[in-house]
Amino acid sequence: MVVRTCIGCRQRADKTTLVRVVAVQESTTVVVTPDLRGTLPGRGAHLHPTTRCLELATRRKAFGRALRAEGPLDLSAVTDVVAEQ
Repeated sequence: MVVRTCIGCRQRADKTTLVRVVAVQESTTVVVTPDLRGTLPGRGAHLHPTTRCLELATRRKAFGRALRAEGPLDLSAVTDVVAEQ
């Protein structure tokens, strides 16, 4: 069992229960993209697919810190995936 930490609630959980996200640079913004297959290159972070953890991570500015990304972050793709689940 592979264990990762959710950047929202900071709880440790099995990797299969979390959504991996990566930062993809697009022109002037950084798009935080869900990596459902776990194959995208780059530094990743993990998040429970719940609105609570998404809100906590956003409020704590955990995405920028965990992904080592600077500047404005576009979280719309992550928000869509969390809303679906």
